[in-house]
Amino acid sequence: MQNGMHTDTERCVRAVQSKDARFDGWFFTAVLTTRIYCRPSCPVVPPKPENMTFYPSAAACQQAGFRACKRCRPDTSPGSPEWNQRADLVARAMRLIADGTVDREGVPGLAARLGYSTRQIERQLLAELGAGPLALARAQRAQTARLLIETTALPMAEIAFAAGFSSIRSFNDTVRDVFALSPSELRNRRPKTTVLTPGTLTLRLPFRAPLNPDNLFGHLAATAVPGVEEWRAGAYRRTLRLPYGHGIASLTPKSDHIACRLTLSDLRDLPVAISRCRRMLDLDADPVAVDDQLRTDPVLAPLVDKAPGRRVPRTVDEAEFAVRAVLGQQVSTAAARTHAARLVTAHGEPVDDPEGGLTHLFPAPESLAAVNPETLAMPNTRRTTFTTLVSQLADGTLHLGVESDWSETRARLLDLPGFGPWTADVIAMRALGDPDAFLPTDLGIRRAAQELGLPSTPAALTARAAAWRPWRAYAVQYLWATDSHPINFLPV
Repeated sequence: MQNGMHTDTERCVRAVQSKDARFDGWFFTAVLTTRIYCRPSCPVVPPKPENMTFYPSAAACQQAGFRACKRCRPDTSPGSPEWNQRADLVARAMRLIADGTVDREGVPGLAARLGYSTRQIERQLLAELGAGPLALARAQRAQTARLLIETTALPMAEIAFAAGFSSIRSFNDTVRDVFALSPSELRNRRPKTTVLTPGTLTLRLPFRAPLNPDNLFGHLAATAVPGVEEWRAGAYRRTLRLPYGHGIASLTPKSDHIACRLTLSDLRDLPVAISRCRRMLDLDADPVAVDDQLRTDPVLAPLVDKAPGRRVPRTVDEAEFAVRAVLGQQVSTAAARTHAARLVTAHGEPVDDPEGGLTHLFPAPESLAAVNPETLAMPNTRRTTFTTLVSQLADGTLHLGVESDWSETRARLLDLPGFGPWTADVIAMRALGDPDAFLPTDLGIRRAAQELGLPSTPAALTARAAAWRPWRAYAVQYLWATDSHPINFLPV
């Protein structure tokens, strides 16, 4: 699958006629006779091919005057995997839009973060997605509004504000335009069995099958920092630092979705919280494309066939992950958790958890930059690594956002004292989201390689892994899964 799939009419028609859910989010089908747009897997009888036209985004469909199908709800498709596997301007812009940047900072803010003019960004997004940044952000606001209408009992005026609309009128008009229903009609359509808990939102996060939750949730649970994260009753729970406040997310793997429960101090953070949870769990990945590529290696093929659909566990906070990667250098997982828990207790912001297990937000770089290095229980060289990292994160010299250029940021990390390839690559893989980041010096990877008969020296393993590109971060998950030893963060 490649960029611009919506232009391959024959392929799109085949996907629609076979109701292939793998293509949900890759493109949207607009039906010329009904003026409705659908996801490829829509359960209704497919229209005649001559009545179908295809668009690269829901926003493009909406701009062309099509309304969302009430049956398949195309606005709830998984996001396109393109934006997580690419590092170009359009992909970085899409990650920022999903993170709410346009709603908070406008298109000039989006452009400033990317280092381009607003015209360049609008031109590139329009060329590839058929919609500019404002239309893409409006489509996201419509989806947020729908979620709030259907999952809360909030008054419509509060929903309009929380979803990012500037007025009740634009909220009403957008909901009508996109869903062909007024906000109150949308609310009346929700199942009568819906249970509403004040202050808590319950929703389903879709993904492309297959999804293997074992390593994904197992890794998050095994490395959980007490007070910030916990595994409880089959759910991974953690605190979230968000633009307008804080939140708590509870995520439970189900067979066809992730059950998500969010408690937010400010509802304007809803789209960002959803986007960050999806990103952490790598839910927009295309597992079929990844696994097909890895299966071409006869050593990896049995691992993929045994447990297909492994995802890369990522993070909801890039700066937090970088700090934790440094704390984890050359120590066991248990020791890394202890170090992190001490920082959280001493410098984290307290939060109130209705369920009682979580106590703090992970400390912000600004708080950690003020820490007296003498109080850190670590060797002097790692203290220097830690203090340099947090001071550069705090003053903006180093930025680890969703819009980061992967290779440029990796090079900047390697310039920091105490940062070797392992630390830079684990941050590239799990914080920046580079799907091709590779860890040939990792102890668990070398052990797995040895057991499987793969070359185990870093140079030879890297040469062999060239055939796994651009999905080496996923190969890492399959190799890690062969190792029954506890996770050890040894190399620097």
